Amino acid sequence: MIPAVNLQSLPAPAQKILQPNAPAALKTMAARAIVPGLRPGDAVTVLHLLTRDADPAVAEQAKKTFAQLPLPILNGALGSDLEPVVIDELAQLYADQDHVLEKLLAMPRISPATVADIASRCNENISELIAINEERLLAHPQIIERLYMNKATRMSTADRIIELAVRHGKELDIPAYAEVAAALQNELIAEPSEEPTPDDLLFKETIDLGAKLSEEAARGETHEVDDEGEEKLKEKFIPLWVKLGQMTIAQKIRAAMLGSAAERALLMREHNRVVAEAAIRSPLVQEPEVVAASASRLVSEDVLRVIGHNREWTRNHQVKFNLVCNPRTPFIIASKLISHMRDNELRAIARSKNVKAAIAKLARQQLQRKSR
Repeated sequence: MIPAVNLQSLPAPAQKILQPNAPAALKTMAARAIVPGLRPGDAVTVLHLLTRDADPAVAEQAKKTFAQLPLPILNGALGSDLEPVVIDELAQLYADQDHVLEKLLAMPRISPATVADIASRCNENISELIAINEERLLAHPQIIERLYMNKATRMSTADRIIELAVRHGKELDIPAYAEVAAALQNELIAEPSEEPTPDDLLFKETIDLGAKLSEEAARGETHEVDDEGEEKLKEKFIPLWVKLGQMTIAQKIRAAMLGSAAERALLMREHNRVVAEAAIRSPLVQEPEVVAASASRLVSEDVLRVIGHNREWTRNHQVKFNLVCNPRTPFIIASKLISHMRDNELRAIARSKNVKAAIAKLARQQLQRKSR
């Protein structure tokens, strides 16, 4: 938790303004950043505190001024040692201004929580700046987690900070961390550079291309199914498949977790079990994607096992039906779902040549029990 401002640490003029019984005119002037005799850093701290003033008019004016600080005051404040809570608020209000964030990140009293928050939503330039401070990353691994899960962070930088965490025995709370760590042991880690590496460009191009195809992919329309039930990748998704094929295992895992529905749909069908499971376990997966994956004969039994063990997903009857009918679904999962099938579905399963013979037999037995 970021500590509040200690009023006793402020100069006397600032304390006078912040007294509960201070004249309203004095507070109103301070809320407009008119504070003679105060240094810019102290003036900004006073503004921060006035945004919480008991007088709604003063608080509203202070918020307005704080969000649009006069340039001389802002620049002066950025050259001082601000309170951690003030740094945090400035980081939120000026999140799209790199020159402000650069100054804030260099302040000695910036809270690790503030750095982590910036890391989760900053652009590539700021993520590079955060990533070079290895001492801070190791002291506060949550910053590594936020950087890794930020799409704007370069792929080479993501690899480097994960390798740093592994080398120093840090456990990170990111999906498939152990698998990424293992994959990086066999890969060459790029040194920091001013310009993006070819792998960085590949990752960004892939993410951007996937985003353009995400709407169709989210509806489960990445593949066409012929009369025999065989899937074929639609032509418009082939360039994305080619780019994904050029990636390393670690890159595919990150694309599976951070990419759009298009990347996940293709990577769920990846032959590498680790990559496929990372795609289905992505925190961004939506139910229509699960419905499509549960019906696919190109996904591995590992993916179908993850779906079958997820209680939330198997509340969807279509998912249950797809798992029963999919010949790749592990028998123990499909057999447990037979009892949830409707009579017309059981009859269709019993006659189908595309389901496992053992499942068709269970469907017939279930129908017989119901008839008795």
